[in-house]
Amino acid sequence: MTNGIKDPVEALRIYRLKDLIEKSFGNLKERLSMRRMSVASEENFEGKLFVQFIALQMVSYIKKQMDENGLFSNYTIQSLLDELDTIEYYQQPGKAHHLSEVTAKQRELYKLIGVDAPT
Repeated sequence: MTNGIKDPVEALRIYRLKDLIEKSFGNLKERLSMRRMSVASEENFEGKLFVQFIALQMVSYIKKQMDENGLFSNYTIQSLLDELDTIEYYQQPGKAHHLSEVTAKQRELYKLIGVDAPT
């Protein structure tokens, strides 16, 4: 890919993105349990792989939004995800859902990354 890029600044930016990709795979292994793909069928394997693919796209989107909104001065991708990970959603069959408290800080983070806060 870098053979076609003539601008050295752009080439350096792309090279540095490889770190994001490596960290993303590490995140998949740890946070999304992709370390062992123990599934009963090929269909389940493909489904799990698809979910991992979507998760990588979401991490890339979050990284882009963090870049554009200057969030890297206060957060890493992991610390931002950890901050938002404390929100929990519960629902029992036949009953209304319950959402844990969403703090003002969490609402602001959702706003900055361009996503509606859960309600």
